[in-house]
Amino acid sequence: MSSLPYRPEFAGERPYGAPQIDVPVRLNVNENPYPPSPELVAEIERRVGQAARSLNRYPDRDATALREDLATYLAGESGVSLPPSNVWAANGSNEVMLQILTAFAGPGRAVVSFLPTYSMYPEYARDTSSRWVTGRRREDFALDASGVEEVMRRERPAVLLLASPNNPTGTALPFSQLREILRVARGTGPKEGMASLVVVDEAYAEFRRSGVPSALELLAGNPHLVVTRTMSKAFGAAGLRLGYMAAGRDVVDQVMVARLPYHLSALTQAAARAALAHREALARQVAAIRDERDGLVSRLRGLGLDVTDSDANFVLFGAFADRHAVWRALLERGVLVREIGPEGHLRVSVGTPGENAAFLAALQEAM
Repeated sequence: MSSLPYRPEFAGERPYGAPQIDVPVRLNVNENPYPPSPELVAEIERRVGQAARSLNRYPDRDATALREDLATYLAGESGVSLPPSNVWAANGSNEVMLQILTAFAGPGRAVVSFLPTYSMYPEYARDTSSRWVTGRRREDFALDASGVEEVMRRERPAVLLLASPNNPTGTALPFSQLREILRVARGTGPKEGMASLVVVDEAYAEFRRSGVPSALELLAGNPHLVVTRTMSKAFGAAGLRLGYMAAGRDVVDQVMVARLPYHLSALTQAAARAALAHREALARQVAAIRDERDGLVSRLRGLGLDVTDSDANFVLFGAFADRHAVWRALLERGVLVREIGPEGHLRVSVGTPGENAAFLAALQEAM
């Protein structure tokens, strides 16, 4: 028996990660299929080169210029203008989430979400010694308003995690429901008179369909709302590891207490600012991915499959009597998708037109 003082909640656990298999068509982790343009690569090289000249110094610990750029980007993308002090950035939205739970959840406090949803959420709760509590979504993967209220009043969570668009279903949270959840959450915190922090995870928000609003529009008047985002998806920068959040100043200040000092390197900040400077070109790329997604949904339905409407860059489809057999058959044909989510379903990321065609051809053979 080991004499190491490991934490009991980590016993038997394995590190998180999707399968990384070298196949011609990889559509399993919701990456943007397009690499950075030569123009963007040159801009990153230039800015990172400048930052490298002062690597003997610590970076700006508050990432001031980056937060200004992020606030400008959000104003253009969502129409919501925020001061940079209401924006915070970290190494991927994973670190943002961990900082939020470190600051607001922890031992003796609950974190709530509703299944199926992002599989990392329970790990954030575990890592912060928070109590993880889940409710269930309806058969169509929407939230049941009365069910959400019942769980919130019973569990009195410090934090409620809601992905919109939800992963792995791709469904966005209706504004009317979010408004009601925010109303209920004003009085369901860990102690009497406390609110529950409502964290809306908008990792895929840029891919939402026309007319679907961002939760950013509800930040005003809701100091217990936090909206998290990432540059991994829409910006095609999964390798950059840059996530961020928008929230009231009180929330940001508390997260800054919990963060590690100098957590964002000077090189990361420089590369992220370069990508933000090319946001117009990247927005056109996002529009093309949305079109490909909608076409993929139509073609999958044409095969007689049950496909969920998606506001993300992935599609959930099924239902299969043996989804693993279908997943394996696709893999044998050089296509990797994700075996995740509700029983009988698979999730496919939107790829290039050629990758999507290869996936559909392989799926028809697999079926």
